[in-house]
Amino acid sequence: MGEYMKAQMVSAIHLQEVELQEQPADPKDHAAELTYTVEDAVETIGFGRFHILLFLIMGSSTIVEAMEIMLLAVVSPEIRCEWRLDDWQVALVSTMVFLGFMVCGVLSGYVADRYGRWKVVFGGFVWSSYFSLLTSFAPSYGWFIFLRSMVGCGVAGVSQGFVLKTEFIPAKHRATLLPLTTVFWMLGSMLIIILGMLVVPTLSWRWMVRISVAPSIILIFLFKFIPESARYNVSAGKMKAAMDTLQRIAKMNRASLPPGRLVGPVVEERGSWMILLSAAFRRTSLLLWYSWFVASFAYYGSVLSSSELLEKNLLCVMSPDPEHEVVHRHEDGLCYCIPFGSSDYQTLLISCLGEVALVPVNICLLNLFGRKMSLMVLQLAAAISFMMLNICTTMFGFTVLLFLLRSLVSMNFNVVYIYTAEVYPTVARSLGMGFATSFSRIGGMIAPFIAQVLMSQSMILALSPFAVACLLCALGNLLLPIETKGRALLQNS
Repeated sequence: MGEYMKAQMVSAIHLQEVELQEQPADPKDHAAELTYTVEDAVETIGFGRFHILLFLIMGSSTIVEAMEIMLLAVVSPEIRCEWRLDDWQVALVSTMVFLGFMVCGVLSGYVADRYGRWKVVFGGFVWSSYFSLLTSFAPSYGWFIFLRSMVGCGVAGVSQGFVLKTEFIPAKHRATLLPLTTVFWMLGSMLIIILGMLVVPTLSWRWMVRISVAPSIILIFLFKFIPESARYNVSAGKMKAAMDTLQRIAKMNRASLPPGRLVGPVVEERGSWMILLSAAFRRTSLLLWYSWFVASFAYYGSVLSSSELLEKNLLCVMSPDPEHEVVHRHEDGLCYCIPFGSSDYQTLLISCLGEVALVPVNICLLNLFGRKMSLMVLQLAAAISFMMLNICTTMFGFTVLLFLLRSLVSMNFNVVYIYTAEVYPTVARSLGMGFATSFSRIGGMIAPFIAQVLMSQSMILALSPFAVACLLCALGNLLLPIETKGRALLQNS
């Protein structure tokens, strides 16, 4: 009888185990086991109203950034006249701006990776606006270049906004949306040229600078609508802040977050330059740094060259109008005053339109051929365009060539920005951008001495370095080991 009872108890226990195995799990327990990353959340939420707001505010900051940089091309003839400057002194103004940008570029990248993107972008914006306003009261040439270098330092912080913006955009939309940043840069460039055309002849360049600061004051109050990067918050262990941000975006976009809880690696070693030179990124970093050098060298070379050629009438123009018949050069080191004419402002405006005219081509290149091939094609085309400026043509022909050149160097700059923001992990993305922009400013520091000083001696000698640099960069980009087209943003290395 005892054996029978034991057998019955064993059967009952076995049957109970089978029922427990077959019983479905509690949905709540199942949901609690599910997890998702920031990348999953960004892709699930998709593109919506939040991204439109993000683009409008961050795009407006790009307008202000472009105005600060392009102001140099408009104000150069005026300060040359006011303070009786030589060519090298005019070139030194641009160099000092880029020196400030270079020094603060790495610093802003490190701080953004350690303490957050938003703080750096907002602080850089306030800093650059404040010192730009002070520039308009500069009593001497020395004070002017010091204050402009401080502006460059602030702009370095503002440039981290590209990283902040990239980290919120779904992978499939990056190749389409990020090139549209060029539109805002073009608007800023055109706005400062129009201000120069309207204000400089009637008031002075000082009032042009003061008026140009007005949009900055408005934007300072709009930054409260931009949240901190959720990717940064996760890497810093601030899960609640990251969740709040993602829930806010989902609500604005009328979407839902993935089921489960947010997870991600907490990384203490954020903002380490060793990541940039690790085995995984060493070749990429070195080639990218040269690409950034060339992007800035070529872009500001095209901007300052056009300004110099127009100001001094150094173009080989067939049937020139009276305004462009006299070639202006230094004689025995004496200074001269040659303000821009209305046609010069118009030529600069048309060339600015070139920065967005080929944006659809840029988007197609990125989506069809990827980042590496796009860089190579654009740099080869830019090298050819630089040398074509030596061709003797009409003013209309020069305007078309300048239009094409500005399109190519602008698209190249944009692709370099996109590739850099995509290739590095979150823990070093801002630092990678900071290092890259610092190398670009070395190109910006050298460009004025070639475009504004050497140009007076020989056009072909001044334009050849830009063409050669673009050609070498195109060849170097064939060696880039990583293609980021369609790839998710890395969270850590």
